[in-house]
Amino acid sequence: MIIEVAIAVLIGILGGIFSGLTPGIHTNLLATLLFSVSPFLLAYTSPIILSVLIVSMAITHTFLNVLPAVYLGAPDSEGKILSVLPGHRMLLQGKGYEAVTLTVLGSFLAIILGIILTPLLLKFLPSLYSSIKDYIGYILIIISAYMIFRERKKFWAFFIFTLSGIFGLGVLNLNIKEPLFPLLSSLFGIAGLLISLKDNVKIPQQIISKTDIPKKEVVKAMSSAGLVGTFVSLMPGLGPAQAAIIGSQIIKLTDKGFLILVGSLETLGMVTSFIAITSIQKARNGAVVIISRLMETITQKDLILFLAVAFITAIISIFLSLKLAKVFSSLITKINYQKLCIIIIIFIVGMCFWLSSYTGLFVLIVGSFIGMLPSLIGIGKNHLMGCLLLPVILFFLL
Repeated sequence: MIIEVAIAVLIGILGGIFSGLTPGIHTNLLATLLFSVSPFLLAYTSPIILSVLIVSMAITHTFLNVLPAVYLGAPDSEGKILSVLPGHRMLLQGKGYEAVTLTVLGSFLAIILGIILTPLLLKFLPSLYSSIKDYIGYILIIISAYMIFRERKKFWAFFIFTLSGIFGLGVLNLNIKEPLFPLLSSLFGIAGLLISLKDNVKIPQQIISKTDIPKKEVVKAMSSAGLVGTFVSLMPGLGPAQAAIIGSQIIKLTDKGFLILVGSLETLGMVTSFIAITSIQKARNGAVVIISRLMETITQKDLILFLAVAFITAIISIFLSLKLAKVFSSLITKINYQKLCIIIIIFIVGMCFWLSSYTGLFVLIVGSFIGMLPSLIGIGKNHLMGCLLLPVILFFLL
């Protein structure tokens, strides 16, 4: 059993490295492919071993996917959308490695926080879930309004939020595979790359040194993650990106603190998903859905195994992430960034066509134009999160 678990963890880490470093390839996709061949695999192993593989892959992914987000400006999932903004700023200051370090630190601390919170969540989650869910829509309206009114150009902030919200609503209702990929890649990926091409951005020499991490920012970021991340990640339709927006409005954070928060939320969301499927039988992401299909019931004993696997995987992943960040930092200045941007755009377009066909390409084109508007107008790109917030608000209110 121990040897089987160790092999599953190793294979899962390799899968997480592949999905984390490849924009457009998510663990949900790999988990679905694994499930499709599970009848064959189950002749040689057990559902719990396949589930361990998925847990290891999913956790590794939440660590590694910050690298393309920071260095390439290509977020592969909702969880790392917002890391593109301060992360890319730090890259342009020669601090890409520091941005990755902060995000990965948040991910590792989230594993520890999730394990600490597990007994409390197992006890109080069922009653907490039933008492809160009816008010989520109203809470999100208040938070969205606050985001808009704190902007100097309030009309344009409202316009971008509404426009991206309507766009997101339309895309999510299209009959295409992986609608989030063209939606998020256009608004937060290609749009930023096109702006970089327009401004002829030059990547400076990257500084690889010990990162100065203010303890106060760590405490504030993880407090926000504990308060907001756990709550949001357990609600249907909400994810790490919305949690980051809510958390950053509740507790004021610097760019460093915000990156720690963003890093923690996707990983914490994954951990709390394991807890949710155990306590209230609700799957909060695709990887956990596949685990629930592989296993008839998930007991607390299974949960302990999943948390142990998550912790071991996190230790390995933090070293992998920092090692690869050094490689990325040394290579990024040796490459013509304009050509790299064009190559990434072509890659994203190809992935979009493969995943979502011609409809996905249309979404990609429209979303890229919308995604460039905040930079051209001079407002925060966080208002583009209306693409997910507005559909979620309507989901809860209608």
